[in-house]
Amino acid sequence: MWDLLEIDRLAEGKLELTESYMMLPGASVSALVFAHPEAEYFAVGQVNLDQVKDYAARRGEDGIEGTERWLGSSVLGYEKK
Repeated sequence: MWDLLEIDRLAEGKLELTESYMMLPGASVSALVFAHPEAEYFAVGQVNLDQVKDYAARRGEDGIEGTERWLGSSVLGYEKK
């Protein structure tokens, strides 16, 4: 989407994406929202260590540290070591 909208060119270098796809500066965040009358919204609970290990393996990582950092501590259902 970033490339399609040519953000780098149009924003003249004032916006950037982090490696986890967060927009910087934070005040620049926007969204495309698609509504549907049958849409259902739900909250995602915290993830446990076994889920993080599985996800890290599917991402092809050797350990879980990168996945933990990418997910962020607020979503983890355990204390990082």
